[in-house]
This record gives sequence, C-alpha cells and structure tokens, in this order.
Amino acid sequence: MRPLLEGLRRIGRYPSALVGLAIILALVGTAVFTVVTIPYGQALELWRGGETWRMHPVNARPAWVDRIAGNNLPQTIIVSSDDAPITEEPFVGGKRLRIPLEFDFDYGGFPSELNLFLTSSHAEREPFVRLTWETPDGRQLNLGGRRPAREERVSISQDWELERRLGRVPHVGLFAAPGDDGPPEVLDGRYRLVLDAITFEEDARIGADLVVYGRVHGLAGTDHQRRDLMVALLWGIPVALAFGLIAAVGTTVTTLVIAAAGVWYGGWVDAVIQRLTEVNIILPMLPILVMVGTLYSTSIWVMLGVVIALGIFSAGIKMYRAMLLPIRESPYIEAARAYGAGNARIILRYMIPRILPVLIPTFVTLIPTFVFLEASLALLGLGDPVLPTWGKVMNDAQTQSALYHGFYYWVLSPAALLMLTGLGFAMLGFALDRIFNPRLRTM
Repeated sequence: MRPLLEGLRRIGRYPSALVGLAIILALVGTAVFTVVTIPYGQALELWRGGETWRMHPVNARPAWVDRIAGNNLPQTIIVSSDDAPITEEPFVGGKRLRIPLEFDFDYGGFPSELNLFLTSSHAEREPFVRLTWETPDGRQLNLGGRRPAREERVSISQDWELERRLGRVPHVGLFAAPGDDGPPEVLDGRYRLVLDAITFEEDARIGADLVVYGRVHGLAGTDHQRRDLMVALLWGIPVALAFGLIAAVGTTVTTLVIAAAGVWYGGWVDAVIQRLTEVNIILPMLPILVMVGTLYSTSIWVMLGVVIALGIFSAGIKMYRAMLLPIRESPYIEAARAYGAGNARIILRYMIPRILPVLIPTFVTLIPTFVFLEASLALLGLGDPVLPTWGKVMNDAQTQSALYHGFYYWVLSPAALLMLTGLGFAMLGFALDRIFNPRLRTM
C-alpha cells in the first residue's frame, strides 16, 4: 500500500488532477446538499408533477438567461387574498365581500398565462363571485361571474368569450395598451382584479389566489408539466454518482477477485473463467439493457444489477490475468505458501494489492462511463420513470421537441452537467495514470 499512498501524495504536482478533484468534490458536496435539503421521498413527489407546481409557468426559461439578454421578461406574480384589504357587508343569512387583488406590472413582455384559484368554505349553498379587471389607465372589464366549488381553478387565459371581446388572447389583451395599430404593447402600471362575492351562509369564507405566470423562472427554468428543472438537475447528481460508483466498484472488484482466483488456482478454474469471459465479451450490453427495460423493468436498480452482472466477466479479466501471472511466481508468494498462508489470504493480501495502484486510474475513468450509460438509457426512454435524472430531463425535452420550440436550456443544462462530470473524472484519472504508470511521466 506504500506505493499507493506515495502516488496519491503526488497529485498536487498535476494541475489537471487538482481541477478534476475540485470538480468531483463540488459534485459530491452538491449531492450531499441535495439529499439533505430535498429528501428522496419529497423529490419523487415533486417529480410526479400535478397540483404541486400549479403556481409555476409552463416552459419558462431560466431567469439568468433573460438577465444576460436584457429582455426584462415577466416573472410569475402571485397575489393572495390573505394580503388583500377585504371589505365585508353582512346581511341576514349571508354577507357581501369585496376582495381587491392588486399588483404592479412593469415588464418588457406579456405574461404567459393568467389563472385564478378560488376556495370556498360553504356547507351547502355555493357563493356567487363576479370578477372585474381594472387597468392602470382606468378601464374596467367585466370577466363574468360564477359559483365556485370548494376548490376551483378559473383559467382566464382560456376564456374564449373574453378572447373574442378583446380581439386577442386574454393574457395579452388584458395587459395591452389601448390602440389597434401595430403589435400590442405592454401597459405598465398597477392592475387590479376585484372579486365581488356574495355568500349565502354567515360562516362561509372565500379565498383567492391570482397567478400572473411569467416567461422566466428560477435558475433552471420549467418544463411542460410546470416542474422546476432545478429539482431534476440537483437530484441527477447523487443518482448519477451513485450509479457510476456502485457499477464501477461492483464490476472492478468482482472482476479483479475472479481474475486473481483463476490465476492462483489455474487448471479447470482458470479455463472456465476464460471461456465465460470470451462468451460475455461478444454479448452487446446496450441491446441487452434495452431488452430488459422493454420486457421486464426500467427500475434503475434493476438496470444497475444487469450492468454489474454483465461487467463481471468483462475483458478486464484478461488484462488482470496478464498482470497477476508474474506475481504468482514471485518469491514472496512462495514464502507465504511456505509459512502456511491460505489461498484466500494469498489472493486478497498478497496478489491483488500489488496491482491496485495501476488499476486506480482505470477505476476513476470507469465511473463516468456508467454515468453516461444511465443517461443514454434514460434518453432512449428506458430510464427509471419515478427518478429525476439528467437523462430523463433530456428524454422529456426530446419528446416535447424542446430544440424545435427554442427551449435550448432544457437540453443544454443536463448535457453540461454530464460533460462536467465526465471532465472531472477524466482529468483526475489521466493524471493518476501518469502518477502510477512511470512510463507515461516522460510523455
């Protein structure tokens, strides 16, 4: 183990190794932070989508992209009745409510959508709510009335009658300056949606949340299900590192032990191992994984097990065998046999440690190989359907034609993280190869 420790101390002499190590440590730190702040169960619940993301816009680009471009596109504005000055006028058997939802809008573009979420605590008789839209220049538009259920979503953007009256989609027409000539322009100022409600029960309560959806959101943007892509990008780090590390450890350790056992015992044991290796080498891994994902399960743990099983009798056995054959004939192995060391002790204590320094660079560069394999399976639609991973994000982007519609962030973000992961391990692995392989130091 002394050559191994001495080699690790020499890492500081190689800037590429330090850069690669810094990238890996950053990824590991981010993975730990993600697992602590967004527990596994919560991450799965968030990634399922649904009502959890109802306050988020659809296909919104990252906010920092808009900052760089200098477009001042709108961000999502949420106005709640909890913060509004509500006036009440009781009468026998009920009351009248006036709920003004006010907000300032001073962006360089129109919102992407406009929704109103109503809640009512009535017991039997539904209340009646009339909506009035007031613009900064004093205009008032009647948005109609309705009898909301206990929870109801009013999609103002999809009100076809309102669209016919405005002459354009409501989330544009309600924010456009007066005038029919040329393209519509945003009218900056304070807007107000007034809810005039009548309840027919004295204890009934009405709540409202007005959501003016923006066109930019957060650091990573959103997808077609309103999900914040930052959840998948962050959770993709521990999933990718765990998959790559477990697969690399599982295949490398088992392959090394089997190769050492074949070299030590020789005879029919070595022959069987070599024949199994030769058969396994010609088996295509990716088509087998596709077949398993199509016919059995796309669970990431099932895929990981298949990857390890196919990687045990890989071509590495022959390389390890060639390295271990001279070691078997070494004098210290004969000395170990003379003082009565058992077969397991000789294999695990005297043979395998001698080649570990040479195998460490190969092990490090093997991790991103399995990371890319998992992402490739997910991109092909064979990823775990419940886990937020980088490959799943790119698969969703491909399914929704993200590049065609100009949602470049949807593809570039996970692709950049994949390349960064590969770069970090590659830089460290190549530097370790130069450290532990003296023949490469002068090249």
